[in-house]
Amino acid sequence: MRKLIATGAFLLPLLAAPAAIAPALAEGGHGPALLPAKFSFEGPFGTYDRAAAQRGFQIYKDVCAACHSMSLLSYRNLMDLGLSEAAVKGIAADVTVQDVNDKGEQIERPGKPSDHFRKPFPNEAAAAAANGGAAPPDLSLIVKARPDGARYVFSLLQGYVEFDKLSDQEKAAFGLAKDYKLEDGKHFNKYFHPGEQGYKIGMAPPLADGAVTYIDGTKNDLPTMARDVVTFLAWAAEPKMEDRKRTGVRVILFMLIFAGLMYAVKRKVWADAH
Repeated sequence: MRKLIATGAFLLPLLAAPAAIAPALAEGGHGPALLPAKFSFEGPFGTYDRAAAQRGFQIYKDVCAACHSMSLLSYRNLMDLGLSEAAVKGIAADVTVQDVNDKGEQIERPGKPSDHFRKPFPNEAAAAAANGGAAPPDLSLIVKARPDGARYVFSLLQGYVEFDKLSDQEKAAFGLAKDYKLEDGKHFNKYFHPGEQGYKIGMAPPLADGAVTYIDGTKNDLPTMARDVVTFLAWAAEPKMEDRKRTGVRVILFMLIFAGLMYAVKRKVWADAH
């Protein structure tokens, strides 16, 4: 019985384990430490800041959607972020999708809430051809692509550096080889694949202060926009996270109560044995 109680007490901290383990993994790698950031969805009781996620979707729609797909999301999923049905219908109708009519003919029509997010390119080859040979990644699960992915994306969006303005001392601090060159079409980002020949990213800086004017009037500096788009991407990668956490807490509480009851029964049953 003591083992059962100990097991219940041990499981509760595991709900927060990914948030605690991920920073250690990130800091154990190469390159600069990721920017410090705390997000509302972290921890065993974390929830999504839906206002921030809605602003993050605005950034994705206005900036990222031109190159990056989100193939696992449908427009109707946006209602889970608090958008009205009318708003979602309007967002979907703004895009044109390929479809087949009753005669089997290829047609184009306005999008519907049931449609998946429209892909910016017809296929991966076309995406690569339009982006210097490397297809932009799908963003549906981008924050799950590495440990501490939320902080990584948050840092990456703010990690662009003008390579030509780096001093020799700064280049040495990044561990760059003497023959290091930044090819045409590449940009220097101190959080992207650090190493002697790393830091080269094909994506130009997508965000800058004031790049997007928020509908709700929120301050639109770079750190705020980076946090908002990360919140949206985290929700997109795990839209049922809040339900999972609530279920986990209920299960742990049930186990603790059940363990206590079983311990009380054991004491009662064996009370006359001594």
